Amino acid sequence: MISLLLLVLAMALVTYIPRLVPLLWLRDIKLRPFLKRFLLFTPYAVLASLIFPGILQATTSLTSAVAGGVVSATLALLRVNLMFVVIGGIAGVYLMNLFL
Repeated sequence: MISLLLLVLAMALVTYIPRLVPLLWLRDIKLRPFLKRFLLFTPYAVLASLIFPGILQATTSLTSAVAGGVVSATLALLRVNLMFVVIGGIAGVYLMNLFL
């Protein structure tokens, strides 16, 4: 039991240090406006690169997968509640499979 606790503490330390070091040492650095704007868009680009392949492989039919992705993206751009975005994507896939 003690070795398990030590293992958890060591893993916590190993994951905490890489987050703490830049926070302490790089907090006074002023970034150029271009780099700052670039870093603001990075999470969106990473999220899109993780989601897009999953959308294309969600169903056996590429057409229905794209239809569900288009419905979800449209609802998200209209700033609809996230639950309705998910339900809309599922409905888009279901309706496309129903008509194919």
